Amino acid sequence: MTYVVTQACCADASCMSVCPVNCIHPAPGEPDFGHTEMVYVDPNSCIDCGACADACPVSAIKPLELLTGDEQVFGDINAAFYDDRSVELTWSAPTFPVVEAPRDRPLRVAVVGTGPAASYAARELLTTSSAHVSMIDRLPVAGGLVRAGVAPDHPDTKRLAEMFTWTYDHPRTRMFLNVDVGTDVTHDDLLTHHDAVVYAVGARLDRPLGVPGEQLPGVHGSPEVVGWYNSHTDVPASAVDVATDRVVIVGNGNVALDVARILLGDVTALERTDIADHALAALRSAPVREVVVVGRRGPGQAAFTRPELLMMPRGIDVVIEADGQVADELAAAAPGSKAAMLRDLPLVDVDWTRPPQADGRRLVLAFHRTVDEITGTDRVEGVRLGRVGTDRATVVPTGLVVRSTGHRGSPVADLPFDPATATIPHDAGRVVDPATGEPLPGAYVVGWIKRGAVGGIGANRTDAQETVATLLGDAREGRLPAPAKTGTRTFARLLRSRGVDVVDRRRMRRIDAGERRRGASTGRPRVKFATVEEMLGGRPR
Repeated sequence: MTYVVTQACCADASCMSVCPVNCIHPAPGEPDFGHTEMVYVDPNSCIDCGACADACPVSAIKPLELLTGDEQVFGDINAAFYDDRSVELTWSAPTFPVVEAPRDRPLRVAVVGTGPAASYAARELLTTSSAHVSMIDRLPVAGGLVRAGVAPDHPDTKRLAEMFTWTYDHPRTRMFLNVDVGTDVTHDDLLTHHDAVVYAVGARLDRPLGVPGEQLPGVHGSPEVVGWYNSHTDVPASAVDVATDRVVIVGNGNVALDVARILLGDVTALERTDIADHALAALRSAPVREVVVVGRRGPGQAAFTRPELLMMPRGIDVVIEADGQVADELAAAAPGSKAAMLRDLPLVDVDWTRPPQADGRRLVLAFHRTVDEITGTDRVEGVRLGRVGTDRATVVPTGLVVRSTGHRGSPVADLPFDPATATIPHDAGRVVDPATGEPLPGAYVVGWIKRGAVGGIGANRTDAQETVATLLGDAREGRLPAPAKTGTRTFARLLRSRGVDVVDRRRMRRIDAGERRRGASTGRPRVKFATVEEMLGGRPR
């Protein structure tokens, strides 16, 4: 009996470090690591020890014989990865993390953010050095995208939060939540009290389409829609109106399928998740029966992964908008390609002048389509879709348009910023001045603000290892600025003197316990507080 990696894979390589026969790939250092949809167990090399299943932080690895239902296909998916590649069972030369040199006092490092990138970076610091870590977040709760970005019906992925709890609870970690860097404190303030600052602030903005009508009410970026159904405090309960029978999503990555699945899914199943109460109430009464996912390129270049498509619940018809070019590309698809994965889906001639069918729910994948205009008077009423390579266009009636075309980082006060890549310029995680190439002493980056909005949650682990190795190397070489003040107490006093209502670890745990109590009465993992005021017990920020 072999073990199998399933849909929830976070690809952070935790499983690989415990495998005694090196049968899980691609691994860090291999050319395709970070570029595949997941990692895979070689069934011919696996010795069924189960060590990988124990190490997986999201419980994505399971014995083949215990797979049921839709998960059974992952046995074939794992095996197929090795059909055209040889497996090297010998280990490459070992690598060892950079550790700090002996010091008169421990390093003090501020980590701005508490999401996956921040938590992996803090964990790496705590395990490879004697550093004391200040984790700082503008929200009163920790978790970043694990809390507010992962779809509520992905409970396995949300288990990463349990792994990060070790970091938050570590005796050398101090939590400073409800603190806005750039408003409450500056970069210089942080360096006055710390040897270094690691920014893990993510990429909060979405990419605009740049078409007429984009500013109409009813047009949203995917971060806003995802934040709406995940109770992100930045998104009001009334921000998204789902009272429409058809939704158009521009972009066909995994986030697009997440949004489509939540809008079309079985509400009774969502009632067992931590979805926002206001979103749950809206979806109960929403008439959404069809979601159109629009991609500029063909089926072979669809951005969503096969595991994500397989997560589409039963009862939702998944079809492809009929087109001669698309049909030809599907027929000619090479085995194992993205287009081949879609070949068995029905091609359907869609009459966009008619409303969606009254019974049933449908996901339409539309390829080789461009968004030429969003139409409407007081709010969105339709989307004019062009056909790539032709002058043909079709108006698709809709009351809700979601941009799912990627994320962009935003500038951080007092740090350089590259608007072309929407990232902070760096050298192996060390922030540099793009004009001179000189480092900004004590400033580091990790995650999407470092590399752009690419890679899943697990990619942050190797990313964090690189940044922390650079930071500790700089400490060893004496390149870090000496803080004028040391100790977290002096930093805490600074915040109190400025009237900042700091949420520490104890208050963070009280908020967490309160949400769990709210959910327990209805059989849900938690019912989230939707505003900062609720989290702070009625006190405004």
